[in-house]
Amino acid sequence: MKRIALIALVLAVASCSGDSNKNWSFAEKALIVDPDPVMRVLTIEHRKDSLILRTPSAELPAELVASSEYKSLEQKLIATVTSPEQDGVGIAAPQVGLLRRVVAVQRFDKEGEPFEVYPNIRVIRTRGEMAPGPEGCLSIPNRRGDVMRYQDIDISYTSPFTLKDTVETIQGFTAVIFQHETDHLDGVLYIDKLAE
Repeated sequence: MKRIALIALVLAVASCSGDSNKNWSFAEKALIVDPDPVMRVLTIEHRKDSLILRTPSAELPAELVASSEYKSLEQKLIATVTSPEQDGVGIAAPQVGLLRRVVAVQRFDKEGEPFEVYPNIRVIRTRGEMAPGPEGCLSIPNRRGDVMRYQDIDISYTSPFTLKDTVETIQGFTAVIFQHETDHLDGVLYIDKLAE
């Protein structure tokens, strides 16, 4: 079973280039529709995983954001990041082997601190000065370090409800989570940004 998952993972990476970005690839669908609600989290401890984590992700066309596969992906990202094995505050699609610009983030700035999923997300504006803070990562087990991050940002993403570009201002710890997760979409890990 692990061999099949690894083959699907390699195919997902290979398929995220060129015209295949306009549709879900066979390998992406296989990862998304797998009956296990919790996806395997890639780690830098494995060479093939590390190569995937260092690869920039592709945008999702609106028709894919509107698809049933995307709805399943939302559920699986949240199930994975909240699973007892992970217990994280955010996860990016590359961390589960999908090189697509999608993240799930716990919104500590909202009542109930819900997890929400954001397709085609980018940090488009930062304000104020950077401040250091401790970070860890599901893909870098058993390590932590201080990273300089902005506390006041604007994000842009495709609304899964309207399929239109949406801009939102995020502040505080939640802004830090968004920056960490969007870095993953560009193949950047927090260890690349450790404070002196």
